[in-house]
Amino acid sequence: MLNVSSVIFQIFWMLIILSLFIPFFKNNLLQSARDSLIRSIERKRKSRVITLIHRMESMSFFGFAMRKFIDIEDSEEILRAIKLTPENMPIDMVIHTPGGLVLAAEQIAQALKKHKGKVTVFVPHYAMSGGTLIALAADEIVMDENAVLGPLDPQIGNFPAPSILKILEKKDINEIDDQTLILADISEKAIRQVKEFIHDLLKDKLEDSKAKEVADKLCNGYWTHDYPLDYEKLKELGLKVNTNMPEEVYKLMDLYKQTGQRRPSVQYIPIPYKASENDTTRNR
Repeated sequence: MLNVSSVIFQIFWMLIILSLFIPFFKNNLLQSARDSLIRSIERKRKSRVITLIHRMESMSFFGFAMRKFIDIEDSEEILRAIKLTPENMPIDMVIHTPGGLVLAAEQIAQALKKHKGKVTVFVPHYAMSGGTLIALAADEIVMDENAVLGPLDPQIGNFPAPSILKILEKKDINEIDDQTLILADISEKAIRQVKEFIHDLLKDKLEDSKAKEVADKLCNGYWTHDYPLDYEKLKELGLKVNTNMPEEVYKLMDLYKQTGQRRPSVQYIPIPYKASENDTTRNR
């Protein structure tokens, strides 16, 4: 007859082992679902689909949560995906990111610009900072009606470069400390470099004067760095944007949910509702 304490001990260890492996199996199933939907979109649009989606997700056996930004690993993977794509095949890129490393974003944008096939960037929610830079490389930007891009003023340390340069306008140079002067010099170079890069991305899509105007508006501190540029504002700037978002992109985003380690802040019944006949009559 088995000792009760021994059975309890074995069950305890089995539960621990299961708790370690369950996140691994769940992640594998989730990745399989993502791959299947991506292949479905590719077949429908006859394109290469690349995603750049940064969200907090459970990682590894222990379920630790990590938040990502655009980094060199992202640029390496995306450049590899573009390299594996026939030069005349369209590329569809789904972007959801707060931004990240400028160098990585510029590498991605430059590679997309050089691609001969049509490049479409889909922004279901937001693509700020470096995400906006990548979107500008596309032949077409498709946004949700409530999605946003963001300004591209370079950030030097924790400060926006245009704001650092403003100090030179407001103070006598002899009253400014050496460190601030160095930051101002770096800021001037950073703004010029980003403006030149944006102009290069846009000069084939817009008139030269318009491309320079857009670059100035995005880089010179006209807005704060986190200011939301929605569809209407981007149209006013002269960019080629529309709101014809495929339903499959929303379904794909559903497979990149936030980690479920805490109580969700938002809950709803995840099915589309249709207005009833009574509602339609009442709204007339």
